[in-house]
Amino acid sequence: MKTSLDYAYEHEKARPGATWLTQPIGGGAVKEYTWLAAMAEVRAMAGHLTSLGLPRGSKIALFSKNSAWWILADLAIWMSGHVTVPLYPTLAPETIRQILEHSEAALVFVGKLDGFEGMQHGLPEGLPVITLPLAPALDAPRWEDLVKTSTPVQGTPPRDPDDLATIVYTSGSTGTPKGVMHSFRTLCSGLGALEEYGITSDDRMLSYLPLAHVLERTAVEIPSIASGMRIYFAESLGTFVADLRRARPTVFISVPRLWSKFQQGVFAKMPPKRLAFLLRIPIVRGIIRKKVLGGLGLADVRFALSGSAPIPAELLDWYRSLGLELLEAYGMTENFAISHATKLGEVRVGYVGTTRPGVVHKLLDTGELLVKSPGNMLGYYKSEALTREMLDDEGFIHTGDRGEIDAHGRLKITGRVKELFKTSKGKYVAPAPIENALMVHDDVEQALVSGPSMPQPFGIVVLSEAARARASVAAELEAITRSLEAHLDRTNATLDPHEQLEKLVVTRDAWAIENGMLTPTMKVKRAAIEARYAGKVDAWYAASARVLWD
Repeated sequence: MKTSLDYAYEHEKARPGATWLTQPIGGGAVKEYTWLAAMAEVRAMAGHLTSLGLPRGSKIALFSKNSAWWILADLAIWMSGHVTVPLYPTLAPETIRQILEHSEAALVFVGKLDGFEGMQHGLPEGLPVITLPLAPALDAPRWEDLVKTSTPVQGTPPRDPDDLATIVYTSGSTGTPKGVMHSFRTLCSGLGALEEYGITSDDRMLSYLPLAHVLERTAVEIPSIASGMRIYFAESLGTFVADLRRARPTVFISVPRLWSKFQQGVFAKMPPKRLAFLLRIPIVRGIIRKKVLGGLGLADVRFALSGSAPIPAELLDWYRSLGLELLEAYGMTENFAISHATKLGEVRVGYVGTTRPGVVHKLLDTGELLVKSPGNMLGYYKSEALTREMLDDEGFIHTGDRGEIDAHGRLKITGRVKELFKTSKGKYVAPAPIENALMVHDDVEQALVSGPSMPQPFGIVVLSEAARARASVAAELEAITRSLEAHLDRTNATLDPHEQLEKLVVTRDAWAIENGMLTPTMKVKRAAIEARYAGKVDAWYAASARVLWD
């Protein structure tokens, strides 16, 4: 089979003048790379890495926000015979050091980062560094200089499909991150999706979710290298809308929290009731859809994808009302996210779709989902025991997720096996479906349900930025409280008695990656959030109000 490197060689030869990467460099300016120009820098950097005399298969770390040079560095590492170890650009210094030492990284590329001063001491003393363009100022060799002075690699040096290509350290929402090993074969095992979804070199995507995560690599980087489609990069949060409008993506990928934030942005400009009313009028529906999607920069999107975490069914329905086909995908770092996806025309709201080609799934009596995928990892780096726990003798990964499978083979994720908790009445509660129900409210952006060993569970919610601003006015705070009380009643009416929420607590603090409440892919860190509020739970239960402001 062809590897990602083989595809890059093909585009370099067949489409040398085609623009591949568009990178913002500040002040509205961009740097564009054709395939020929991109591969010239890859070859030069691969020549430099080769000149270092490192043993073949050495681990080389890549610590940067998304950029054109992230992908070029990845290709250069592979071309020189080595293994990429990506690091999330938001890690704490202790985690940075743990990954670099555990992987035995021989060198680290440092690129565009925010707050690098607080992370820098995570780099082990003496570890060689190469800085990418837009990196913080460091006393280290620069990419720009090395590609000018190094002797380029010639020809098309191959990599065996079964060579180790990358070690992806899990985000560590619980415990110490584990190094998931993937080969070139597993990296490319999901490329059948290009034909299935009709993705070609004419498509455009915006890369902004962390490339250190398998979702962005399996859905953006690897498909782009294989198909030749164009990638645009986002400069910053402040320029995101401008970056999106520049890219005019035809395929767009995001995570549930960002899909929700896009919706909140629309509601800030047009109240949801008025928008819903206008969308029911046939004569203006098309105009409104075009205006809303155009404002989001999504007017050219053929289909969009949501992954990384469950998305409320009501949010999917809302995007569909705008004419945007929002598909879902499900997967894990351990199978390179090659597991399940919804297909155009076969969407069932609330389900993450059917198995991808070559994937087999089944459920245990406990409801746990097991998946055998062509993207299954080689194992955890330096941990045979953990590998055996995750990957059984039949080749199935024990996902830790609970699920249901309908008559058409479509999968519904109903929560995590380990997230189930028991109330003091001895009843088990699955928090994920209740959290999704809470996030249906227009003002709610994040939610968590907890309550182990309490008589009834409770919910904690974070409001949208606009709602938090409104809550600073007394009259608005009262109105939001009444609305949340009504929402609590509606939610409880759909639940079994033992699942019904005793309280709803509105926290004024946002949960973010920076304060340790979210993973780098914006999933809630359940243990961290529960620990943060543990000392307040008894007082919440003692209060008479059903909706509390913390």
